[in-house]
Amino acid sequence: MFLTFADIPSKLPDGFFPQVGFFLQYYWLEFLKGMGVTLLISLVGTICGFILGVGLALLRKLEKNPNDNKFVKVVKKIASGFSYGYIELFRGTPMMVQALVIFYGAAYMFGTVMSTLIAGFLIVSLNTAAYMAEIIRSGLNSIDQGQIEGGRSLGLSYRQTMFKIVLPQAIKNVIPAIANELVVNIKDTSVLSVIMVTDLFYNGKLIVARWYAQFPVYFIVSIIYLIMTISLTRVLRLIEKKMNIKTKISLPLSVTDPSGFATNELIDGKDYAEPKERRL
Repeated sequence: MFLTFADIPSKLPDGFFPQVGFFLQYYWLEFLKGMGVTLLISLVGTICGFILGVGLALLRKLEKNPNDNKFVKVVKKIASGFSYGYIELFRGTPMMVQALVIFYGAAYMFGTVMSTLIAGFLIVSLNTAAYMAEIIRSGLNSIDQGQIEGGRSLGLSYRQTMFKIVLPQAIKNVIPAIANELVVNIKDTSVLSVIMVTDLFYNGKLIVARWYAQFPVYFIVSIIYLIMTISLTRVLRLIEKKMNIKTKISLPLSVTDPSGFATNELIDGKDYAEPKERRL
């Protein structure tokens, strides 16, 4: 059953915990809606930021081939420079300032006001992409150069080597950092209240403006943020454990002692039997 303003008492009860119970009883739906918007923006922004971050990281790692003509060399240098500039710009400015510049800048330049929810997706995605790019780049740098050389020696192109050999391993190595970025985004979406995105923090501000009871309301908001981040962290840790598959490596067996193959069903000991002496 949904409550209307007529159903809400006009006076707050006395005491901290009675007021907390009051806001949970009559404004639980507002908190729930804000929590849903926060999770949605964080999840979509992290996924889009990851995709953009992979592209930016690959631009930073473009192969320098001495056989390239001048045009290709210039294009690669411009692409790498763009990636570097983008990362420095978004990592060097606060997300709150980015939100104001993008939201009001779009209205100033194009004459149309962007939807606050779409603006939230865009801002979080662009900001996350800069951090994801550095995370992915660190993962790429962790891969041994010999794997790239091995892929090229097998006849794979640079693109095939990166996407089929290097990138999958790099992403797996940085999964904890990527998951941490999602948790950080849940907290950072609170700054989007400056452009009136109706997330959890913004809905809390509306309730405070109605009742002028800052401490009980923001206490509830902080507890909800804490529950979201702790729960998500536990889920992500379980996923990391599931993905961390340990490869079972059998112990080396001596070729000089065929009896060592007796317990291994995959190896035929006859193939390694000592050769019979030839009769003269």
